[in-house]
Amino acid sequence: MSTLELGSSSRSAWLLAARPRTLALALASIGMGTFLAAADGHLNVAVAVLTFLTAVWLQILSNLANDYGDSVHGADSAGRLGPPRAVQSGQISAASMRRAIMLCAALAAVSGLLLLWLAFGRSAWIYLLLFLLLGGLAVGAAVTYTAGDRPYGYAGLGDLMVFVFFGLVAVVGTYFLQRQQLAFDVFLPAASCGFFAVGVLNVNNIRDLRSDAAAGKRSIPVRIGRQNARFYHWALLIGGLLCAAGYVLLNWHSPWQWLFLLAVPLFLRNGLVVWRTEDPVKLDPMLRQLSLSTLAFVLLFGVGQLL
Repeated sequence: MSTLELGSSSRSAWLLAARPRTLALALASIGMGTFLAAADGHLNVAVAVLTFLTAVWLQILSNLANDYGDSVHGADSAGRLGPPRAVQSGQISAASMRRAIMLCAALAAVSGLLLLWLAFGRSAWIYLLLFLLLGGLAVGAAVTYTAGDRPYGYAGLGDLMVFVFFGLVAVVGTYFLQRQQLAFDVFLPAASCGFFAVGVLNVNNIRDLRSDAAAGKRSIPVRIGRQNARFYHWALLIGGLLCAAGYVLLNWHSPWQWLFLLAVPLFLRNGLVVWRTEDPVKLDPMLRQLSLSTLAFVLLFGVGQLL
């Protein structure tokens, strides 16, 4: 980002705003789609690299837009319990953050266009148009989650959008980029990634319940209350595991396919901590823990399918 005049803010402030701990979720979703395609005998390494790169830029774009949007709309006030945000704390100016958001959107667009050209070329123009549309929707969803005049995150639609883009679109889209063919059973592991990604958002929203309510951000925990949000969290974790089990049962080849069950204790620990913890501040480490647990799940699931 130093190639543009983004302000005199320190590298640590930009690193804080980019939130690298959330990148595990983006990598997990793309990894799942890549593993599934490889297990079916289709793997283009160059396509895989560009898919990962595009996902990383989109995730950073979403994080920067979230930092900016929550600060502008008041959710990241001084009373917020999570880590300090760059714009709200004054480490990065709002103008500099807007320029960074535009830069990340441009980088995501460039890597995405290169990806589509490499995957489809000129021959499959209908696929090219479809993925251009999906890419545009992904950029729009990343920016308008908390930014803009009517951010959908403030209407409680963040969970749905995370499920769609981190689960269905990311996994099935990655699989299609590799195979240029759709297999409907792939939607099951895609749903697994979506459920776990929503789980990360749910932990975040339980932690920020009070500040979100004060700012008018109607997240799911704000709407249903802390205790019901804990039940909801268990439903997300269990749903993700059940979808993975369903895929294995439909595509049974070897006991190795159950390798992902080694990740169950990680999800169990996350669910228990979220269930028992009363101090919202102590929930913050569970965001990173669930993100890394999801990545571990994908690695185990993918290796199991390959074996």
